[in-house]
Amino acid sequence: MQKTSARLLSLLSLLQARRDWPGAVLAERLDVSPRTLRRDVDRLRELGYPVRAVMGPDGGYRLDAGTQLPPLLFDDEQAVALAVALRTAAATGAGIEDGAARALATLRQVMPARLRHRIDALQVTSVARSAPRPEPQADTGVLMALSAAVQAREVLRFDHAPAHPVDTADTVPEAVPPPRRVEPHHLVARGGRWYLVAWDLDREDWRVFRADRITPRTPTGPRFTPRELPGEDVAAFLTGRFRGSDGSADWPCRGTAVLHLPASAVSPHAADGTVEELGPDRCRLTTGSWSWPSLAAAFCLYDTDIEVVGPPALAEAFAGLARRCAGAAAERSRPR
Repeated sequence: MQKTSARLLSLLSLLQARRDWPGAVLAERLDVSPRTLRRDVDRLRELGYPVRAVMGPDGGYRLDAGTQLPPLLFDDEQAVALAVALRTAAATGAGIEDGAARALATLRQVMPARLRHRIDALQVTSVARSAPRPEPQADTGVLMALSAAVQAREVLRFDHAPAHPVDTADTVPEAVPPPRRVEPHHLVARGGRWYLVAWDLDREDWRVFRADRITPRTPTGPRFTPRELPGEDVAAFLTGRFRGSDGSADWPCRGTAVLHLPASAVSPHAADGTVEELGPDRCRLTTGSWSWPSLAAAFCLYDTDIEVVGPPALAEAFAGLARRCAGAAAERSRPR
């Protein structure tokens, strides 16, 4: 039979692995008598673990959530996964960098040497997407409030700050807009930012809100029955909204052109476009963008000869882009 300390760790690991354990099964797994099992359960309770006895024909035990956080037990894979997640917390946009760093230091301190070496060998630098100015961080309290409303399926009221705050020094004060009323469906992290996907009750349509611009109001409203989100899933819906479409996940503008480059040179940069090989130095690229001029400019990024296949709107966009580029070149060549 294991020593008491080792047996307690084994018992705790088993209790964390599943919700309910029959007492007889636990005693058999630990190779102890029911009386010894009861004593070990009492020892865990003294250490702060809320182990509850489950009544019934078989009897048993359950590890419940407590008012305090007792010491936790992780297996090797869980410990490494948690450490990696904490190292990359800076890219989540949730404003938890300091807490994650402290948690990682605490975790590393109690790790056995074999795991500490694995974690130290994995040096990860988490870098958010480059931007002209620092990305705004979502408040952790706001994220918790939004998540709670999504989980409870309760109507949410909140104030939503504009994308570009107006300088009120030279403007006439306007009435404060009423709070938004929405049915919150999903809280999503995408590209270092947090978004709330919700059904807007006043506009009767789906909307996507930046979490860092949301100030929740209390109390929340009545419960609601979830609606069916357009598209295949929330990821496809968000992709479509960010592309400027109606949620179908496709670009509003899509065209095809032949590039005088091998397919192998175009494919790595085509993102979700389709590349067809036409020969050793020619390929056909079909891709999309949020406007025809931006789509024409995207084809020009390949720095090669281009043959427009269609549609006509793409050819017109190339003509307009050529006029702008020629005008810019002529302006640059004028004496100053």
